[in-house]
Amino acid sequence: MVGLLIVTFIIGYSLIAFEHVIKINKSAIALLTGVLCWVFYIFLSADTQLVNEQLAEHFVGVAEILFFLLGAMTIVELIDAHDGFEVITSRINQTDKRKLLWIIGFITFFLSAVLDNLTTTIVMITLLRKLVHKQEDRLIFAGIIVIAANAGGAFTPIGDVTTTMLWIGGQISTGSIMMKLFLPSLVCLIVPILALSITFKGPLNPLDKKEIKTEKNIPQKHKSLLFFAGILALISVPVFKTFTHLPPFMGMLIALSILWIMTEIMYGKKEEKYKQSLSVASALRRIDTSSILFFLGILICIAALEASGILSNLAKWLTVTVANDSVVVISLGLLSSVIDNVPLVAAAQGMFDLSQYPMDHFFWEFLAYCAGTGGSILIIGSAAGVAAMGMEKINFFWYLKKISFIALLGYLAGAFVYILESVFVS
Repeated sequence: MVGLLIVTFIIGYSLIAFEHVIKINKSAIALLTGVLCWVFYIFLSADTQLVNEQLAEHFVGVAEILFFLLGAMTIVELIDAHDGFEVITSRINQTDKRKLLWIIGFITFFLSAVLDNLTTTIVMITLLRKLVHKQEDRLIFAGIIVIAANAGGAFTPIGDVTTTMLWIGGQISTGSIMMKLFLPSLVCLIVPILALSITFKGPLNPLDKKEIKTEKNIPQKHKSLLFFAGILALISVPVFKTFTHLPPFMGMLIALSILWIMTEIMYGKKEEKYKQSLSVASALRRIDTSSILFFLGILICIAALEASGILSNLAKWLTVTVANDSVVVISLGLLSSVIDNVPLVAAAQGMFDLSQYPMDHFFWEFLAYCAGTGGSILIIGSAAGVAAMGMEKINFFWYLKKISFIALLGYLAGAFVYILESVFVS
């Protein structure tokens, strides 16, 4: 059974990577791979009831992520429909590629720490489309957004789902993780930007700076209102989770509902033709449903590997084979670029308890960094990367050629900084 599941995953993964060659949408391959993994798992299992229970249990977590993504993408689309991002783009007049790279990187880094890496990537990719028209240049910026979003999300409990898991599990505390991981995460971003700055330079062509034209005649106050209300709604999601202890997707849904009611009130007396393009219902029709289905396929595929015990056995093998905690954690981080970091962290939480590694131990903090930033090495290694891949149609091998190496350099540099911190800072 294990061999069949692994082979199915590898074949599906390869077909996704070669999407541009086989000319089949990656979402279709991801869905097929995910379902086949569960079909093979239940056929080869002696207890079909247990498999169904496992599927139901995992699908709850999958649904949470999908509804979170659906809400975030709709809010961003609603802001964009009102030309809300003009509030920012009109103030970014930088035409030098190198300087703009730093600006985009740092905005993404700090925004991700406040929101989360997935939502931030969606927001920043949408904003990027307003700043850079040439696709070749925009893909480079998108690569930095993925790296920056994952790096920024790693050093706060609400910035990345794996850090949140460790925070909820009692393995890390808010103050310690922010203090210990801020510098390594920052280095993880700075190193790739410095590496890119060597070759990615020069002015943006005037044609690259999109002129925002609209025939909607949206008042400036409505643009600003929807922009700030939308960003506030997104920021309120982690606050909602902290106070209510409900899953993040619940906060996203209530944020969406408030914006929906607000726009209905704003345009209640307007003509239907004017109202239609600015409504939440219209935004829901425009979001990239294909990307959501791609997420669904990937997540249920990973769930099958976790339910069958493949991921936990792999983590145990690493621990037994490699005796050094630093090497184990760095290896798990590298592995998270291929396989989703959520089940890897979950497996680590199940393997080690707080009596062995107490709260804020080196192992847990380093795991938060490596699991959060290691996914940047490959485009499908993180939620942020998958979102960017879907929104900008980033080719797997283009990312591997242009971004993966500098992302790896940043990952290793940040890891080195954290190890130095643990040695010299008590």
